[in-house]
Parts: sequence; C-alpha cells; structure tokens
Amino acid sequence: MKTLGILGPKGTHSEEAALWLKKHSQEDFKLEICADIFDVLTAVKERRLDAGLVPVENSLEGSINITLDTLARSDTLTISRELIWQVKNFLMTRPLVDVKAVKKIYSHAQPFAQCRKFLHKNFPDVEIVAATSTARAAELVAVDEHSAAICTERAGKLNGLTIAAKDIQDNPNNFTRFFEVAYRPRDAAPIETFDGDKVLIICQIDGSRAGSLCSVLEEFAKRNVNMTRIESRPARTILGAYIFFFELETDAGDVALKDAIQAVYDKSIWLKNLGAFPVIQA
Repeated sequence: MKTLGILGPKGTHSEEAALWLKKHSQEDFKLEICADIFDVLTAVKERRLDAGLVPVENSLEGSINITLDTLARSDTLTISRELIWQVKNFLMTRPLVDVKAVKKIYSHAQPFAQCRKFLHKNFPDVEIVAATSTARAAELVAVDEHSAAICTERAGKLNGLTIAAKDIQDNPNNFTRFFEVAYRPRDAAPIETFDGDKVLIICQIDGSRAGSLCSVLEEFAKRNVNMTRIESRPARTILGAYIFFFELETDAGDVALKDAIQAVYDKSIWLKNLGAFPVIQA
C-alpha cells in the first residue's frame, strides 16, 4: 500500500486535507505522521515514503518557504497533484473553561497570523505561545487548564477540547495549497508531455544583467503560455542572487510549453522541470 507522509501530530490541517483526499480519490494509502515539513520531504527523497502532502502557499500569509526551498534544492522530487484546501480555524479549550480566564493561547505561527484581528479584539493581553503545529497546540492545552488553542476541530476533539469560537480567521477566503510530492529518479526520461492543469519550473537566472527576468517572461508570453504564479527565493549563494518559481497553465499545449521551457533553460544558470500535475479543489 502507498505511504503518504504528512505534518503531524494527528489533527493538523495537513492530516485533514489528506483524509479528504483519501476519501474522495480512487486510491488507498496509509498516512505516516512526520515531525515537520522538512522531514516529510526528506523521507520522500530517501524513498522511506512513497509520497508526501505538504503545504506550499496560504492565500492570506503567502508561501511556505521550507517547501519551496527543499523543492529547489532537490533533483529527485516531482509533483503528483495539487490540493486546494479551505482553512477553518477554531478556538478550543478544555471543557467548562471560561474563555475570559484564558491566560495563554497556543497555535502555529500561520493561524496566529490568519487570526490577528480576532486576537487583538478579544484577547489583547493574553500570552501568545507558538507551537510546532495546530495539533501540538491542542495537545498542550489538554494539560494546561487556563489556556486555549487555535486549531482544527478534529485536533481539539482528539484531545478532549470543546469549541469556544469557530471560523475565527480574519478573512473567510482562507485557503492553503498543498502539493503531493513524489520521488523521480535522476536518470528518468526528460519530460516531453504535460498531462495536467499546471506545470512548475524552478530556475536561477543571472540577476546582474538588466532585463533578464523580463526576457524570461517574454518567452512565455509570445507562446501564449499563461503564468499563474511567480515566486522568488534567495539562492543562498551570494547576496542578491535569486531562484524563481514559475507555475504555468498547460492550455497552450505540449509544443508551446516545451519550447518555452527550453528557451528559459537557455537563459538560465540552471532549470528544473517538476512536470505537470492536476489541481483538485476540496
């Protein structure tokens, strides 16, 4: 049976998304809990897991840098599919706890950022304590009476917590994109076809040349290849050197995509093509 790694412990948004995928997809797989996102991706690279479901971007707070950086620095990872997951945050406490008596609120950094207005309005003087995940926050609250967690409903219930407030995110349009990442051998055949909704390529261009990024973008535009996302990350070589992530729609067809990617490759210091993948809206 296929093994799929996720960020743990049980009750994270990653687990909820994976359980939804398992229920609605035609394949069966076993979930494997990992300590953090890097551990998930490392286990896939080392072939201890068949795949991993990891967050790559939140609509309110932006990119998940560890996911992008690991994809950029690996030559054996590819993307099987993307899942768009609506994030709902709950404030949860131990049973019978008066929220006015709460002295600490535990959560991951992302939910804290997603719920700033709620926290400022309702808990301006409460101590905010970062946890490694929302599920871990629920575990901490289960043994700390005068505290609350911002977590998933499942995480709270797994730890005997009750709902104090639901849907507390500042913006209802709160979505996280997940990539299912799999292993691809270094000697695999070059990608010639693009069966899917989007393609991800990663490259480093010479930023010292004026207009170098514009020149790359023109290769997509003149072939009618639509770019849905561009992201840059430090190359970690010298100050001012950057890696670029381009997500492209596949509507232009195989020939246009292949020619565009080859043209960008010719203008890059290096380029990685992670292939095409379907996009699933949960």
